[in-house]
Amino acid sequence: MGLRTLEPTATVDDVCSVIEEDGGVIVRNMATTEMIDRVLSELDPYIKVTQKGKDKFSGFETTRTNRLLGRAPSTAELMMDPRFLDTAERVLQPHQGIQVGATQAMRVGPGSAPQTLHRDDGARGDRRHPGPDSELTCLYAATDFTAQNGATWIIPGSHKWDDERRPTREEAVQAVMPKGSALIWLGSVYHGAGANMTADEYRTGILLIYMLGYLRQEENQYLAVPIDVVRSYPERFQRLLGYSTYGPFVGYIDWGQDVHSYLEESARTI
Repeated sequence: MGLRTLEPTATVDDVCSVIEEDGGVIVRNMATTEMIDRVLSELDPYIKVTQKGKDKFSGFETTRTNRLLGRAPSTAELMMDPRFLDTAERVLQPHQGIQVGATQAMRVGPGSAPQTLHRDDGARGDRRHPGPDSELTCLYAATDFTAQNGATWIIPGSHKWDDERRPTREEAVQAVMPKGSALIWLGSVYHGAGANMTADEYRTGILLIYMLGYLRQEENQYLAVPIDVVRSYPERFQRLLGYSTYGPFVGYIDWGQDVHSYLEESARTI
């Protein structure tokens, strides 16, 4: 099975349809190059001081810069693209609530080895496959993704596999795509970074994750995003960062009071 690519005019319905069938999809030029460059400009001081990975999975020639929503506020615009946000709200158990799970800028350097094929939801031992999905990931190409510089490998349809079936490299296809495009996939889909076989070319991606609202966030957004930056975001996104309750009770501060109201109250006490 190949990896399907949708054009920039694709709707949320289009994305959801392919995600349901294949588990992953590319949306070509989902963000403008100007938007990507703005995010990279805000992140540049942090990327420059990020150390390379210390194990094979992280990548010995790869840097992973986190806390994007606290360091590069323009990242929120990428997260709020309807083809990512609205798709996440539809496919992750509708009407039960989602939240920001993690953000990361990954810079795969020359000489990087291929990453082990894995499922993102494997971080939680309670996930069984096939079954309801718990997260949706979007990887924006901040540089061109090519077969030579480490474009992500992904196995379309693997979200339907059980836990006994193991992935092979022969079943995977590469997400070759131009800068500004986005690869969107379910947490149950097998994937992994490719090998960077170039001499001097870095492959940079902006990884963003939404997950179910009742789960522990992979990246602690309460500490990663300063409160004054949180207040600068639209209310819908503030709630996605965790300033809300999941269902009627999970995450409350005072019983029966909207958690979001504390953003306004804390601002008045400063």
